Amino acid sequence: MNEIILASQSPRRKQLLEWAEIPFKIVVKSTDESFPADLEVEKVPIHIAINKAKAVIDYLEKIQNIKPATIVLAADTIVVLDNQVINKPIDRKEAIAMLTSLSGKEHRVITGVVLKNAIKEHSFSVTTHVQFHSLTIEQIEFYVDRYKPYDKAGSYAIQEWIGVVGIAAINGDFYNVMGLPVASVVKALTLFNPQQ
Repeated sequence: MNEIILASQSPRRKQLLEWAEIPFKIVVKSTDESFPADLEVEKVPIHIAINKAKAVIDYLEKIQNIKPATIVLAADTIVVLDNQVINKPIDRKEAIAMLTSLSGKEHRVITGVVLKNAIKEHSFSVTTHVQFHSLTIEQIEFYVDRYKPYDKAGSYAIQEWIGVVGIAAINGDFYNVMGLPVASVVKALTLFNPQQ
């Protein structure tokens, strides 16, 4: 397999690629994660992931440290409730408000994935439907205060306490909710041939 560079500092994405036994290096460049207001929600994470991949490739080309066949893998995960994107919370109050809005409802988790090198680009997204139990304010405050999910879209991580006690059902890829649909990524990497 060609050299793979993960354009993410997410410890969860790193862990998932390691579990899949895919060799990779991490290179991250800060990027603007905003998106056009009229962009369809399904396209938002791909838009952001493309920007992440481009930033890393531009940086590596600038320092002349990239081979033509090197694949940059970028991803972005969003939470969507009632067709509205729920971002990362800025503080405790917003985290509690986000989880309160998700309580007792079904939402979508969409991860956009981009594979890019000097020759071509391939992008796709995977959607998982997640149904929360009705959560008490005490449960929500306990989770926020103990786990401080301020770096997580929707204010939660499925692999933490709230996923164990708060999630009623999942329809789709569990690992997608963690931040990377690994099986789909492995399949895409297998098919990604820079010579074509």
